[in-house]
Amino acid sequence: MKLTVIGCGDAFGSGGRFNTCFMIDTASKRLLLDCGASSLVALKAQKIDLNSIDGVMLSHLHGDHFGALPFFLLDAQFLARREKRLSIFGPPGTKARLIAAMEAFFPDSSKTKWRFPLEVGEVTPDVPGEILGLSVRTTTVIHHSGAPSTAVRLSDGQKTLIYSGDTEWTDALIPISDGADLFVCECYEYARDLTGHLSFAKLKEKRALFNVRRMMLTHMNPTMLAHADEARSAGYLIAEDGLLVDI
Repeated sequence: MKLTVIGCGDAFGSGGRFNTCFMIDTASKRLLLDCGASSLVALKAQKIDLNSIDGVMLSHLHGDHFGALPFFLLDAQFLARREKRLSIFGPPGTKARLIAAMEAFFPDSSKTKWRFPLEVGEVTPDVPGEILGLSVRTTTVIHHSGAPSTAVRLSDGQKTLIYSGDTEWTDALIPISDGADLFVCECYEYARDLTGHLSFAKLKEKRALFNVRRMMLTHMNPTMLAHADEARSAGYLIAEDGLLVDI
């Protein structure tokens, strides 16, 4: 399993980074983990073949994590001329929010007769399942988004990836990350405790609770970006747009 950072920025593009989007490659499938508002541009900047993407898994329904989907779908319809199936999964509320976004950006676009098979499914937190040959489990975290915000655990049977999504500190992160090869964790702030987001200070305080092989920090604001070298020196990977990680 390999991870390519398509975008690792916060909602505001701090540091010139694209909104959150990670590309997961397994032996047979390619999955996007989140697809934030600027992700279509980011994918094209990295020269990713959009038709090579089999599916999208969403952690939560804020625009900087799912907002590119209307553009991705219409590109698939009219430019990429997609023919193979596309599977989109997210927390409860994904279907309605996707329709609302499409209608807000391109009225009547949700009624498109797609030229390719399109599946939109919703993943119930704490109920194990499977998507695109990967075992998946999510758990609810603390981040208001009008629908459940979740951390996501994905495994191909050999390697396991955990993604925190956006969240403030919650003990729910400990069991879902247990035994992970890579834990991609939001680290929005350096020292302050903020509603809905984690800080580097909090992660350092809690680091011994995590049984994970490696931890990569993402979704950083300008204050945290200014301390990225400190985090590297402490043994954390730092997400960068375009970074490839062999999990």
